[in-house]
Amino acid sequence: MPPTLNTARTPLEIWLDTWILPWVPQDAWAQALVGVLVLAGTVWLAGLLASRGLALALGRALRALGRDDWSQAVAHRGVYRHLGHAVSLLLIAANIRLLAIGSTIESSLERLIQAVALIYVFLALTRLLRAWQDINMRRVQQGRGRPIKGYLEVAQLAVWALCLVLVVSVLLNQSPLLMISGLGALSAVLLLVFKDTLLSLVASTQMNTNDMLRIGDWIEMPQAGADGFVIDMALHTVKVQNWDKTVTTIPTYKLFSESYRNWRQMFESGGRRIKRTLRIDAESVRFLDDAEILALRRYRLLGDYLAAKQSALEDTNQALREAAEIPANRRRLTNLGTFRAYALAYLQQNPDIRQDMIMIVRMLEPDSQGIPVEVYCFSRLTAWVDYERVQGDLFDHLLAILPELSLRVYQAPSGHAFARLAGAASS
Repeated sequence: MPPTLNTARTPLEIWLDTWILPWVPQDAWAQALVGVLVLAGTVWLAGLLASRGLALALGRALRALGRDDWSQAVAHRGVYRHLGHAVSLLLIAANIRLLAIGSTIESSLERLIQAVALIYVFLALTRLLRAWQDINMRRVQQGRGRPIKGYLEVAQLAVWALCLVLVVSVLLNQSPLLMISGLGALSAVLLLVFKDTLLSLVASTQMNTNDMLRIGDWIEMPQAGADGFVIDMALHTVKVQNWDKTVTTIPTYKLFSESYRNWRQMFESGGRRIKRTLRIDAESVRFLDDAEILALRRYRLLGDYLAAKQSALEDTNQALREAAEIPANRRRLTNLGTFRAYALAYLQQNPDIRQDMIMIVRMLEPDSQGIPVEVYCFSRLTAWVDYERVQGDLFDHLLAILPELSLRVYQAPSGHAFARLAGAASS
């Protein structure tokens, strides 16, 4: 007796024959369309699950490692979303032959989808680099690191160059090594095209290595019209916000090849220089008599100075004997020298002036505009507004004390002075 065949069907086959096959169209084009719709829905669901799964798994892993900033930055930049799109497209490419639309079309469509999937993978890489840049910028603003924006931009260029080679090789169905060897023949052209990029890369590397410039530094570069704070450092350009709120963009390589002034060390030193000149009218300079010296000894800042100076002058004049009877031979105090001593004593007791830095009040070479007396010291306050207040208070006092020493500030005659002289002559 011949063996009997087992014709029993599984419940799944029965369910497919009963509920699914009656709804499947018989035409080939209609079947392909249904396959595309089913595949698109499956791929959309797979991409959604992949992006959510990656976000959940990697987010928890980063938080477990104490990298909450990375978890937030990666999610904010949409890295998981691009990886999910890449997974969806790779799933389509792996199942494209199920559509039965012809081997030639299938092969071309498969390569195209693979190329787009590669682009999404490299988009995810560039978004990851931007997340790194966001984290670095926050650390720089907190003073805990140096900007690496220039390096990350170079990395993005390298990523996109590699992406271009791989995408073209996939579309042409050729080895990537063939594309890279072709780029070697174009090296001279590439060097010419990317000349500014290479110069900026070298300059950015040297500046970061030598700590020449940071975000937040106050720099002056007159040849570029820049005078303000650095607000951005990229690979090709550095942006400076000037005091009038305009923004000057400077090529990075110029900051390495040309000179500029950086005020950062001044802020770090804790002292800002005050260097200003008072011009004294030469006709007001004279010797002080005994009555004036006695009156000036009432000033606290001049008491010790005048006592010591008078003692030294008396010893010197006594050594002259008979020659001291002639006033021209004797040493005497001048009002200008006394003013310089008063100004130095005033600096030494001013709490807003750095006492551990150089401090001097000196007389420069007289000229047609009077006798310059220069005050050179350093303010404890380096912020612009506070610095100007300290400097203003200092010179307000020194200008006001000049008449007490019978000194006058030199001032060129104005039209009012000439009119007053003319009126006096006519009367």
